[in-house]
Amino acid sequence: MSRIVIIGCGVVGAAIAYELSLVPNLSITVIDQQPPAQGATGAALGVLMGVISHKVKGNAWRMRQSSIQRYESLIPELEAITGYKIPFNRQGILKLCFEGEDLTKWEKLIEIRQSQGWDLEIWDSSQLLLNCPQLSSNNIIAGVYSPQDRQLDPTALTNALVEAAKYNGVNFQFGVKVDNFKSCKSENLDIDVCREIQTTTGKLTADWFVVAAGLGSTPLTASLQQAVDIRPVLGQALHLRIKNPLGDANFQPVITGNDVHIVPLSNEEYWVGATVEFSSNHSDIVPDAALLEQVMQQAIAFCPDLAEATVLKSWSGLRPRPEARPAPVIGHLPSYSNVLLATGHYRNGVLLAPATAQAIREAILSS
Repeated sequence: MSRIVIIGCGVVGAAIAYELSLVPNLSITVIDQQPPAQGATGAALGVLMGVISHKVKGNAWRMRQSSIQRYESLIPELEAITGYKIPFNRQGILKLCFEGEDLTKWEKLIEIRQSQGWDLEIWDSSQLLLNCPQLSSNNIIAGVYSPQDRQLDPTALTNALVEAAKYNGVNFQFGVKVDNFKSCKSENLDIDVCREIQTTTGKLTADWFVVAAGLGSTPLTASLQQAVDIRPVLGQALHLRIKNPLGDANFQPVITGNDVHIVPLSNEEYWVGATVEFSSNHSDIVPDAALLEQVMQQAIAFCPDLAEATVLKSWSGLRPRPEARPAPVIGHLPSYSNVLLATGHYRNGVLLAPATAQAIREAILSS
């Protein structure tokens, strides 16, 4: 029985644990310093922009397509195992287009998606107001509607993944920190093998180690002399309540424009976000209230009724962004035969979690 240790239990680590729990003869342990979904996952909006993305080929598109497809079966699968209800908005994503924007790029994308078996539509301003009367027509010339893209609650998803993985026999240990790794040379003297890790609660031995620790991945890989530089990008968001649903209560897609998302929840509640805030000189990032206010004002410009909303909560979180390389970082840690990376997803951790889990499963089973 192969032993696998996963370090990190955000949505990516939890998805990997669940995906591997479906494979016979694996002994799986997940460790994290915190309870599930306390890092970037807990601050995510869960907007799954796959079909509407301009990624049209290569691995970037394959991962998006794989994840969008997997979510359609994964959500009911998890709900059946756990009895949890995972909020999952199947009413699509509407991308707003503004004055001066060239719509030909969207027309080309529609052609590509149709050839790939996916639907996209361009709505002119009259169609927009018919379908989404809450929108202000000021400066909005069109909208691109993606009926097959989705949105979900990342924390509810992560908790369901954990419970389903537990049901399948995965061992979770929270409040546990990795102190160091023990490695040695394999028969191939150019390749190292990690045999065990020392944690604050004792030693763990395994055949495979999966680093899915987000920003915590940098110190972990540094301890193996193969540091992966992942840096924080802060995002802020708001939880709002209004007296009545925006527009048609029976049609509540995610609305996005200028990188601002309006995410419908239940009971006349919405999330609005998110900012993108970088650190200067590698210092800690302090949330900028002015930037969050700009996001809110932009959302009001799209949907004027939001001006009457009550702010229930504001929050922020740090997203893990790889430095000088594309996100995410998935695959073997250089020089190690049995250490895998599944980290640095930046703003796409929730979107790409199922595809990442499938990639890690394939890497382990094909070795």
